[in-house]
Amino acid sequence: MIVRSPESRTCSVRSWVQAMRPSTVLDFERLYIFGAGGHGREIAWLAEEAWQRVPEIVFLVDDQQYLRSSVDGSPVRLLEDEEFGEDSRFILGVGEPSLRRIVTSKLLARAAAATRLVHPRVEMSQRVVVEDGAVICAGSVVTTNVTIGRHSHINVGCTVSHDVRIGNFVTLSPGVHIAGNVHVRDDVFVGAGANIINGTATAPLVIGEGAVVAAGACVIHSVEPSALVAGVPAVRKR
Repeated sequence: MIVRSPESRTCSVRSWVQAMRPSTVLDFERLYIFGAGGHGREIAWLAEEAWQRVPEIVFLVDDQQYLRSSVDGSPVRLLEDEEFGEDSRFILGVGEPSLRRIVTSKLLARAAAATRLVHPRVEMSQRVVVEDGAVICAGSVVTTNVTIGRHSHINVGCTVSHDVRIGNFVTLSPGVHIAGNVHVRDDVFVGAGANIINGTATAPLVIGEGAVVAAGACVIHSVEPSALVAGVPAVRKR
């Protein structure tokens, strides 16, 4: 797998996962997870599974109404009150692409740095590029010549086939299957159990920027930017 960050390197996913587990590799002591709800708690579990030495976990929220003393044993703090040092990293624990983009801007403005997170039970070739902030959850398979953009989330049990391009701030909900030669542009949300059939090397199937693919849909044609598609086969609803 190829990772893009200041410490970029190329190696197989198994050796990369093994390399991330020893405590000598992690160069930060605290992991901030924005979002203290269900997805945020799943991210915390993912970190516990991925790293042998788990950093201190702190949940962040940006609204007093979500503030509480702790979630699953980890403190919850207001983003605006936190100071981010060089010994910390952040991951976004919210599923909505537009919200992830907004929160990332706030965090980067406060000099926070992102990290990526890949569950050890992900199957992935060495010819996969994973950008900073990306999350790949347990049971997913990512094959070959695939790019996963910044702060994109591939949820549990997804399949991403050959020559797929996943943009930035994309959400693949649980059980999404993407066939080969598909380009998923930035800020796309794909609902649980959706299927996207393959394009070709010369004419990839494209899911346009900001589009929403409803849960259970079967996409057989390219989708326009900002469109909502649903059904089998998927048709435009908005």
